[in-house]
Amino acid sequence: MKVYSSAQIRNVGIVGHQGCGKTSLVEALVFNTGVTTRLGKVEDGNTVADYHPEELKRKSTVNTSLVACEWRDCKINILDTPGFSDFYGEVISTLRVADSLVMVLDAVGGVEVTTEIIWEQADEQKTPMIAFVNKLDRENSDFYRTLSAMQDQLTRQVVPVQLPIGKESGFEGIVDLITLKAYKYANGKASEIPVPADMQSDIDHYREMMIEAAAEGDDEITMKYLDGEELTTEEIILGMKEGLKQGKVVPVLAGASTKCLGMDRLFDLLVDYAPSPLATLEEKAASAAPAALVFKTLADQFVGRISMFKVYSGKFKGDCTMFNANKNADEKVGQLSTMQGKNAIQLGEFALGDIGTVAKLTSTVTGDTLTTKDSGILLDGINFPEPNLTFAIVPKTKGDEDKLGNAINRLLEEDPTLRFEKNAETKQTLITGVGEAHLNIVIERLQRKFGVEVYPVDVKVPYREAIRGTAQNIEGKHKKQSGGHGQYGHVKIDIAPDPDNDFTFEEKIFGGSVPKQYIPAVEKGMRESLSEGILAGFPVSNIKITLVDGSYHDVDSSEMAFKIAANLAFKAACAQAKPILLEPVMDVDILVPDQYMGDIMGDMNTKRGRIMGMEKQGNRQLIHAQAPLSELHRYSIDLRSITQGRGKFTMQFSKYEEVPANIADKVIAAAKAEKENE
Repeated sequence: MKVYSSAQIRNVGIVGHQGCGKTSLVEALVFNTGVTTRLGKVEDGNTVADYHPEELKRKSTVNTSLVACEWRDCKINILDTPGFSDFYGEVISTLRVADSLVMVLDAVGGVEVTTEIIWEQADEQKTPMIAFVNKLDRENSDFYRTLSAMQDQLTRQVVPVQLPIGKESGFEGIVDLITLKAYKYANGKASEIPVPADMQSDIDHYREMMIEAAAEGDDEITMKYLDGEELTTEEIILGMKEGLKQGKVVPVLAGASTKCLGMDRLFDLLVDYAPSPLATLEEKAASAAPAALVFKTLADQFVGRISMFKVYSGKFKGDCTMFNANKNADEKVGQLSTMQGKNAIQLGEFALGDIGTVAKLTSTVTGDTLTTKDSGILLDGINFPEPNLTFAIVPKTKGDEDKLGNAINRLLEEDPTLRFEKNAETKQTLITGVGEAHLNIVIERLQRKFGVEVYPVDVKVPYREAIRGTAQNIEGKHKKQSGGHGQYGHVKIDIAPDPDNDFTFEEKIFGGSVPKQYIPAVEKGMRESLSEGILAGFPVSNIKITLVDGSYHDVDSSEMAFKIAANLAFKAACAQAKPILLEPVMDVDILVPDQYMGDIMGDMNTKRGRIMGMEKQGNRQLIHAQAPLSELHRYSIDLRSITQGRGKFTMQFSKYEEVPANIADKVIAAAKAEKENE
């Protein structure tokens, strides 16, 4: 493959709902260009774009893959993305670098949830978009129904530039509404045929719709159209190109990827209409400083770290030292390559706007900028979705435990939507991801890539204990006589709630009943006692202890004896001061379409939640709520079910509140049973 100029490059993200045929479309496209000599199938696990073990197992895309191919003296960098919402971070990184998108729709399913979500994101970023109605050879497929749904449910002017010839199993070709030519396909190859006479009324109707949209793309063409003059083919093409580039018009194509029907027309449209990187990047002089953004990282167990990048300034060359502007560190850059799925094709340099890969970068991760030290360039990173589903994991063996930390760190390098934490209170190892499938794949990767076996367990809630009442003059005495010196420590304390502080210690000793040198030991004994409450062994907080009296022995008293006496007094005092169980309560912000608001509020009530307020955001509602953490561990799954994937939420810790008695009894009983089993 040769080095292409910026004007000859098209960076295209293939996006859409799970199962709409994105990977099959990519397979048909690269087959058409000669990258492969046989047409692979997702079901057979032999496509170019899906090659990772987890993809072959699930028969669906999990990672964005780069497939570079050539068509009519252009290099088309295809980025095949997952359609399942757990891997939406992959779509976000693709949207950051793609100069246009091909939105694939299943002609049977029509506009689906992920179609809406990605379309909305593309609108925010004004990314040019082409729609491809796929699977028109399937039973119950309908191009016109899908087109109508797009026009009703989605933004921008959605206009067909092709119409299908035939329907379902009889689908055999397309009519090009721009050139008014018809093509019939056999074995993936197109031959021109007369335009079917029975389609003339549809052709006239939809061509007028297309011309009206094209006229709005350019001011001069608009005036000509409004004056009633007929637009030339060249003017229609210009208007459509401008409308597409401005993010106003979405041309709609028809096809069936598994039959290679319509692939050549899609590639022609990408070459002729889709913007090159120069539409969004100012072309730099050859001497301009190189700068590239790493938008995806793969941790390959054989090659090491593989980084995908897009060039945003100058030319990017391999076998040199670059500067990581985020880490403020030099980075050795080796051989550069483009990719066709898992196959690397080495190239010496990449032009402005091109996309490629480099292996074995040491400090560079997703979102980092590679440039020269004196360029002053720092490119905007990527805003990935915040993960909010947490699994607790337990290593299977001691060997797995020893290897876990390093393996997790390797996975964190390639997955910006993964979080890892060792919770100090619950002593659990926690991984947090976007969804259940995401976390299941993380567990699979730990074993497959790094030989670390773990299994998930229930996430523990970091409960706490406190007191509701007070107690005065509570005694703790430790007295023990042995052969030599004995042990003697004796304290009396007052105890009370302290809502503003986790722990406060005071002493009001008169007459030296507890010598000053032992008072720090008493406080230390109290602090150590906070780690295990009397109800269920949870940490104790919001408590004030005052040392009021005690006694000592000239020979037998020691710091250890007073620490033990303090612990005894603490437990006795807590037992008399109406001990209670506290649970963490979270602030939850839930953004949902209007129609789900009632269901969300009802569900929050079942989770012991409180609605704190609402605010309108377009056709969505932002619901502010509070709910106990114990009710929210699987909320991402519940929310996805209630809203069919259209809702999203964030949560953060708010405060601790008393657990209702009926629930507290169960928690305490379970904690005691667990301790006995240990």
